[in-house]
Amino acid sequence: MADSEPKISIVIPVYDVVESLKELHTRISEAVCSLPKPVEQLYIDDGSTDGSFDVVRRLSAEDPQVRGIRFRKNYGKSAALAVGFREARGDIIVTIDADLQDEPAEIPNLIAELEKG
Repeated sequence: MADSEPKISIVIPVYDVVESLKELHTRISEAVCSLPKPVEQLYIDDGSTDGSFDVVRRLSAEDPQVRGIRFRKNYGKSAALAVGFREARGDIIVTIDADLQDEPAEIPNLIAELEKG
């Protein structure tokens, strides 16, 4: 893996959460900005019909850390996670829900614990 490739992947299953995506992206970006390793945010849209993937598209155009994958129809969270794990480029994969129920500020603490062994 080249040095410029992400070492940490954050996999985010997305389904009809258009209202929370910008804030989630901001909160994740703020949480990981101090990490010493490159990070990617991988949004897996599970067939949303509310414009969620349009937001993901805009985020990926504005932020090189963001990638998006879109399903044609809803297959469920497990399928979204499976594709996210397959497509993740990082050595470490973190999952977080797109509805802001998980706290992105905890990501650095999780990474620190994982790196302790």
